[in-house]
Amino acid sequence: MSPVLVLVAAYAVGAIPFSNVAARLTRGVDLREVGSGTVSGTSLFRVAGFVPLALAGVCDVAKGAVGPLLAGSGRPGLAALAGGLAVVGHNWSPFLRGAGGRGISTAMGALAVTAWPGSLLLLAGLGVGRLIRQTALVSLIAELSLTPLLALLGWSGAALAGLAVTIPMVAKRVVGNAAPRADRRRTYLTRLLFDRDERGEPNGIVAP
Repeated sequence: MSPVLVLVAAYAVGAIPFSNVAARLTRGVDLREVGSGTVSGTSLFRVAGFVPLALAGVCDVAKGAVGPLLAGSGRPGLAALAGGLAVVGHNWSPFLRGAGGRGISTAMGALAVTAWPGSLLLLAGLGVGRLIRQTALVSLIAELSLTPLLALLGWSGAALAGLAVTIPMVAKRVVGNAAPRADRRRTYLTRLLFDRDERGEPNGIVAP
């Protein structure tokens, strides 16, 4: 498959909002109208429970792997970019007019194909974060550690794969769901570190 078609397919599949589809099918709810407005596994769990969350989560992981698999092992640079575009599609889905989640599950799927230790790092970040009740902060540390740790592996394209998924994940945390209403610098810093707005409302806290 040509590189252009690989990238288009990666973005299009990544943009499918499985969490919102699950919420609509099970509860008739649009996640953009619930809580922080983030279309995420966190919001889906609150609305529909564990089973829809698990099914949507599997789909979100799987869609991240589509582009890298189409690229194949012989094109590591293309596979890395395809994984990054899948996360971009998830975070700013055209099917939701730019809404989306935080891309962690989709990034894990992409990295499972391109640099599997990165998937374990993101999963560990979620697990440890939930255990100590600092999911947003620990997940951020895991995301920022991806590229340097994958670079140490020396695998072809591993560092690029980490960078490609890290940029949209971190960017979505900062951009959030709306423009800041108060001190812009402080709001953006609060979003980056704790994934919530200055006024204390969640900015879409660690949404898969």
